[in-house]
Amino acid sequence: MAVFKPSRRDILKLSAAAPALALGTPSLAAISAPSNGQSNGHFKFKIGAANLTVVSDGHFTTLARNIGINADESDVADFMTAHFLDASAHYEHTNHVVIELGNSKVLVDVGSGYRAAATAGRMRDNLAAAGISESEITHVALTHAHPDHIWGIRDDFDEAIFPNAEYVIGGAEFDWWMTDDRVHMVEETAQSVVIGAVNSLTAALPQMTMAMDGHQIAPGITLIASPGHTFGHMSLIVESEGDSILITGDAIRDPYVSLERPDWFSKVDLLPEQTVATRRRLLDMVAADRMAILSYHFPFPGVGHVVADGDAYRFIPALWQWN
Repeated sequence: MAVFKPSRRDILKLSAAAPALALGTPSLAAISAPSNGQSNGHFKFKIGAANLTVVSDGHFTTLARNIGINADESDVADFMTAHFLDASAHYEHTNHVVIELGNSKVLVDVGSGYRAAATAGRMRDNLAAAGISESEITHVALTHAHPDHIWGIRDDFDEAIFPNAEYVIGGAEFDWWMTDDRVHMVEETAQSVVIGAVNSLTAALPQMTMAMDGHQIAPGITLIASPGHTFGHMSLIVESEGDSILITGDAIRDPYVSLERPDWFSKVDLLPEQTVATRRRLLDMVAADRMAILSYHFPFPGVGHVVADGDAYRFIPALWQWN
């Protein structure tokens, strides 16, 4: 009697016809955090003559559904599953960057400290592990005033943690949060966010500069307006020796959703239509100009490039090279 040797195609047909035999949900390759002498939560690289150090503040999780609230919930779940991501909880890294160029050391955002999430607040420890002293920071660029970006600005005595730094924030962003009685202009669930922003901005007010689009923090380091996620959100461009990188803040939040579904917006995007327009403008720019990109919530260290793909885009992580 002939022996039946099913091909892979036969097996797939049988699986489709007999659900009891079908494979379950594929397992995820969940990689644990560095330990036992592995690299700390920092990563160094260069753009031209600029030395950049990505410094992690940790992570937090949000509802995956909230990353595309204008899409069908099933479409969001299917997208996450297809990308080997959790369909219920969205795991977000928090990538700060220190830019050393010329005589300047510019830190982008200050994290959440111990005030927002138990899994965050690691930035200061990781700065020290990277060999960067807090007293050396000349400027702190604040992309916006959400908790994970600004609540770590003050110590237990309500003083700014970088004593020698000039803090720079978009003027429109500052004015929106500091508007009289703003706390009563938002939903009750967002009132603590406003109070935290006001307390944080007030702590650094003696060292604060309110900036506009195109403000040069230091030679080669420029703020560009990228509103939508918040009213006055700012991103940064670093240029040196013909190379450049866009540091996005939250204007581009996820390497897969934001690029492959650029018209989706999240629950925390204040101005949804402007969020989408800004995101597309930035993605078009970095793809056309072949700029590098570094995003706050991309998987650590969050550095790579963007290529256009029809009406959407793809993220290409930078290749690590052991020299």
